[in-house]
Amino acid sequence: MAFRQRREKLRSILNGTTCIRPGSVYDPTSIRIAEDLGFELGMFGGSVASLAVLGDPDITLITLTELAEQMRRMSRASALPVLVDADHGYGNALNVRRTVQELEAAGAAGLTIEDTLLPQAFGVTEPQLISLDEGVGKMKAALDGRGDSSLVIMGRTGTRGGGPTASSFEDCLARAKAYDATGVDALFFTGLTTRREVEAISEVTTLPIVLGNTQGELDDAAFLRSQRVKIALQGHTPFAAATQAVYDTLKALREGTRPKDLKGLASSDLTGRLMREADVKARSGAFLGLKKP
Repeated sequence: MAFRQRREKLRSILNGTTCIRPGSVYDPTSIRIAEDLGFELGMFGGSVASLAVLGDPDITLITLTELAEQMRRMSRASALPVLVDADHGYGNALNVRRTVQELEAAGAAGLTIEDTLLPQAFGVTEPQLISLDEGVGKMKAALDGRGDSSLVIMGRTGTRGGGPTASSFEDCLARAKAYDATGVDALFFTGLTTRREVEAISEVTTLPIVLGNTQGELDDAAFLRSQRVKIALQGHTPFAAATQAVYDTLKALREGTRPKDLKGLASSDLTGRLMREADVKARSGAFLGLKKP
């Protein structure tokens, strides 16, 4: 029941009239912070998942088991709805079905399945895509693997707007329409860069739109709302900031600074406050959605 409530919150975002910016989360501490700060949604990206779990770049080394286990840890720590980047579903259509089942059990509010060919072929610099038919098959498999009808399934395409990239914008439109027809709950795009492209997508589809990039002329909340863009990502800078803080702190300690002399974000004050707040929540039953007697 608790997971369903999180999924219904994500659905309310997709059915709403605003465009929200999710908080990038990757572990129990980051999701707890995002929830405390009032974010409506967490985004668990594939790149930060690989960095947080493996310490490796986003080159398709992380496994489904590792991704789902990290999602499970975050679900235990916070009730914040989380949208998970499930990449290509870790294989073919049958693997996609399994991916949905595992992430659903781990507490994800929603997930994305993309049509990128992964791992990337040797010697290829630009992303490659699976065929349109296989992409449609993966979307159908994702929907078939869903046990809880409230779980949000998003179709994601690796097609890009203009320029010498993975495919033409016409292919992007064709895939958007085809994935829309499968019955997915929303469409996710990472390569759109102009208003014209977003408008064209909005015209040929009926679903809520999620964008992975809103820089330049797309950095306009009113425009995004007018085109059914419900969620707009803003990168994964929290992980980068956390990594820098760890580096700076370890460097200072290695060079002889005493822990009590550390200042700012590297001090023990922030961690101590987080631990105290977590303890209060645990004792009051807040993590279980309970009220004090």
